[in-house]
Amino acid sequence: MTQDIFKRGDYADREHSPHKPCHLTKLCPFTINLRTLLPSIVYIQGLDADPEYKVTLKKLKQDGQAKLTLEERKRRARALERVDAPNFDHFVRSKCGGELFNRKPTEIFQLNIGLYCNQACNHCHVESSPKRTAEQMTLETARRCVDLLLSSETITTLDITGGAPELNPVFRFLVEEVRRERPDLEIIDRCNLTVLSEPEQEDLSEFLASHRVAVVASLPCYGEKNVNMQRGRGVFEKSIFGCTKLNAHGYGIDPALPFHLVYNPIGAFLPPEQGALEEQYKEELHREFGIRFNSLFTITNMPIKRFADFLHKRGELASYMELLVNSFNQGAVDGLMCRNTVSVGWDGRLFDCDFNQQLDIGLACPPPSSPTAPSYQHKSVFDVGSLQELEAEPIAVDSHCYGCTAGFGSSCQGATA
Repeated sequence: MTQDIFKRGDYADREHSPHKPCHLTKLCPFTINLRTLLPSIVYIQGLDADPEYKVTLKKLKQDGQAKLTLEERKRRARALERVDAPNFDHFVRSKCGGELFNRKPTEIFQLNIGLYCNQACNHCHVESSPKRTAEQMTLETARRCVDLLLSSETITTLDITGGAPELNPVFRFLVEEVRRERPDLEIIDRCNLTVLSEPEQEDLSEFLASHRVAVVASLPCYGEKNVNMQRGRGVFEKSIFGCTKLNAHGYGIDPALPFHLVYNPIGAFLPPEQGALEEQYKEELHREFGIRFNSLFTITNMPIKRFADFLHKRGELASYMELLVNSFNQGAVDGLMCRNTVSVGWDGRLFDCDFNQQLDIGLACPPPSSPTAPSYQHKSVFDVGSLQELEAEPIAVDSHCYGCTAGFGSSCQGATA
């Protein structure tokens, strides 16, 4: 990432607040100016030396993303051929009835504003990395999203995700525009915590707090070993620093500044009961680091993208899919996020959820009939005048959807049952 690619631009050409040393020296021993803490791009240590990553990057440069995506679809389809999962739509309707699985009025407007990230986590279902600089939402698309949100009376939540959404120039535009026009709306920033240590993001926690943005942050464990195993060496230390910085601005303490953490498993198993794990997180993080947060969201890893490849290499993909199907919980169906959420890709295309977005299953479009099938013509934010127009559209599903109904259920807001 070069600085001129992601400079704030005409819209947000503002002065940054000067860096103030962190006085939480016990919790944050690296109390130096954050502009010198990290290089201009934060890579996971060892990422550039990983042979498979280098091969993928070379193929991406040679063939382009479209061909690479086609190869991925072929490989993953071959891996799933042995998985005899029942049709999800038929299965759910047979268990719960047709009415229970219909779309509800849209309450959550989720925007994935780009795939660039300062990390490259091995569980990432969007396959973000520091190399994905091209897939970024434009200001034109962001403005259209704001207009669409304001014309949709049922929306209660703007959920901004990525990648690392804060590193896209339109992030602050979206927050400021929506907060000014809809002061009642909940705005969520899905944060990886390490972005708070990025150059030119020294004022990020202050910006989020001043605009009353709820923070939902990924922290897959309260222990250093497990976090670094999933997200890269050194990530745990930076994540703890991010938590303490948010706490210093009132997050997790002031009722107006919600701070939630996200847990997802590091292997081929389901999350434990959310409430019990939340208590354990709170006890450990407060005792060891003095960190406070509001809630813990447990999210099941979907058998797609990097996690699907991880399972396939270990010979666990078929058994994991069997686990998801056999763990179906009817009580999780009512809270499925695809029923009250519309997901928008960085290019403005519309989807039922963020997982469908990454599989290129557009809203009201069936999944591809084969891994070589052509892409469907998706609806985009420029094709509709209000999200109410989508309420009659069927929900597009596929076998990965069993991940949201297994065990205690799973959604971007945590367990659903």
